[in-house]
Amino acid sequence: MSIEDPQYCGYVALVGRPNVGKSTLLNNLLGQKISITSRKPQTTRHRITGIDTRDQYQSIFVDTPGMHQTQTNAMNRYMNRAAASTIADVDVTVFIVDRLVWNEEDELVVKSLANAKSPIILVINKVDRIVEKNRLLPHIQTLATKFSWADILPISAKNGYNVDALRAAINKRLPAKPHFYDADQITDRSERFMAAELIREKLMRQCGDELPYQVAVEIEEYKLVNNIVHIHALIWVERDGQKKIIIGKSGEQIKSIGTDARKDIEIMTDSKVMLKLWVKVKSSWADDERMLKNLGFEE
Repeated sequence: MSIEDPQYCGYVALVGRPNVGKSTLLNNLLGQKISITSRKPQTTRHRITGIDTRDQYQSIFVDTPGMHQTQTNAMNRYMNRAAASTIADVDVTVFIVDRLVWNEEDELVVKSLANAKSPIILVINKVDRIVEKNRLLPHIQTLATKFSWADILPISAKNGYNVDALRAAINKRLPAKPHFYDADQITDRSERFMAAELIREKLMRQCGDELPYQVAVEIEEYKLVNNIVHIHALIWVERDGQKKIIIGKSGEQIKSIGTDARKDIEIMTDSKVMLKLWVKVKSSWADDERMLKNLGFEE
């Protein structure tokens, strides 16, 4: 690319109800993992920014928390506000739905898009998992009547089907602007933040349905000493029973969580990592505004 070539740059929101594959799509678009994933809804709690620079195009993706109807505590309300406010500030919005499903929470997202100024691309994700393929086209035709979409694309974020077509649809709608970030930067989040997220991912994956959503990770210490990253992390839960699940018999569960998280953090930092985990109980932390601020839940 020569200096004379125009550059295109803009913010792209990934929105949708919980568990439709927003984080998996972001990781696929970037070609590496920056947003944690699990099979449990509401895995993403924060707005995660991923930067994809290819030739003259730079898309700054914002992976938002899933929008949901229940707002039972301060954290749920924060997540809905974070997703809704992102829509107002971007150049392109990608609304993701799950296969042939369309429900009340999808309708909630559509209502939040009503005043959006950006073009909205509808993405039907996980089409590789549709058994009756002949149902897809009628479903697309039905969804076409729900909103004035800029595009409708069936994709599979997991295996990459049609992701390049989505990238092309986004690129042609980016405004002509100089790039905001260096070409080799992929996120604006700190390694400290990403370490907490990777630990939380292992918690959600390994503890399965035994562990409710009331779990959070706080990094107390993050420092580099003699080319080794030393991390002390607190795992917050709401009840003693949850603490016992995380620690496991003879401490085996928390050891396994720490081992898996350390491996991913070492890949991220390209350094040896010494990780220490503790579990603490604080009832109703998810409804404590001061606690949420300490955990990085900012407006």
